Parts: sequence; C-alpha cells; structure tokens
Amino acid sequence: MWIKICGLTSAQGVAAALDAGVDAIGFVLARSPRQLTAQAAAELARPARGRVRCVAVMRHPTQPEVDEMLSVFGPDLLQSDWGDFASVRLPVTLERLAVVRQGHEPGVLPARVLFEGAASGSGELSDWSAARALAARTELVLAGGLTAGNVAAGIAAVRPFGVDVSSGVEARLGIKSPAAIEKFVAAVRAADVAPGASRGST
Repeated sequence: MWIKICGLTSAQGVAAALDAGVDAIGFVLARSPRQLTAQAAAELARPARGRVRCVAVMRHPTQPEVDEMLSVFGPDLLQSDWGDFASVRLPVTLERLAVVRQGHEPGVLPARVLFEGAASGSGELSDWSAARALAARTELVLAGGLTAGNVAAGIAAVRPFGVDVSSGVEARLGIKSPAAIEKFVAAVRAADVAPGASRGST
C-alpha cells in the first residue's frame, strides 16, 4: 500500500514521516494554510532525498510558478489537478500525479490518480463509492478526510493503490503530529494485510 503524508511544514513532521516508512511526502506550494515557498520546501525535503518521493503539490499553476518550483525545489513528482498538465511545460523525467475531484472525473484516466473532494486539506471525506468505481480503472490514491480511525474502512470500501493524508495527522491546522503520523501508518499497514484489502504496493 503506497502511503503519502501531505502538507508537511516542519522538520519534525518530515522526520516522523520518514521514521514511519511512508512512500512519499508532499509540500504544498498552492494557496493553503500549509503553503510553503519553493525554497522552504527544498530545505525541508533535504533529509528525504533518495529515501521517499518528494512531491510538489500545486493547483492551477502558471508556467513561471512551475519553472520556479522546478529550479528551486526540484521535486520527484508534481501533483496537480488533472487538467493542469495540459497547460504547462514539464520535463519528461518529472513524475506526475493527477488529482481527480469527485464529480469531475475525466473520460480518459491517467495511469495513476489521486482522488480528492472539492477542497483539498479540508478534512471532508471524499465519495468512496465514486472512488471505488475509478479504482477499478486506474491506480487510485484515496484522499480526503482520512484518519487512523477510518482509513481501514476506506481501504476496504475502495481497494485503492494507495492513501494520502494531511489534516488527519495534524495536532493543529498546518502542524503535523508525529504520533498521529505513526498511528495512521500503522493503521494502513494493518488494513493492508487483510485479504483483498488493496490492489497496489509501493
């Protein structure tokens, strides 16, 4: 089960995610309570380089914003709404994770998508029924309102490739709790060993 901790804003949060053994960590460069500059993201990501995927999280970026992100942060992967990728120039070597929001699913899906509600980082659950339908067609990373308490149910309902959490592991808005990260990852690992729980792995 692929696990991403998103919206990291502190060295302590990054360390906790690395200690928990996640697959990716996300830094938000879009308007958000968790928004960072590209330089701040680069500094926080330094200990994670080569250990996990470092993700730049954007939404409707302009080309100058993308260019700055690439030159200053240099992520492994860009996460943005699926329609954004057609409007910006990106290196062919940059991995991409297209965000598909419920009610706005494209007819042709990328090989992997992140399924999200209307507002990222809001803590609201996404539509698991719609997510399951998409998970049958592509590698789906389930996001939206996940916590240690409900992620097992989400995995069972959707059978995703992976999961993504932000507000569900925070001590307060924008500040991650190391204990909550550890608890969330443990819950995912426990759910992932259940027969038929998931479709994917790292």
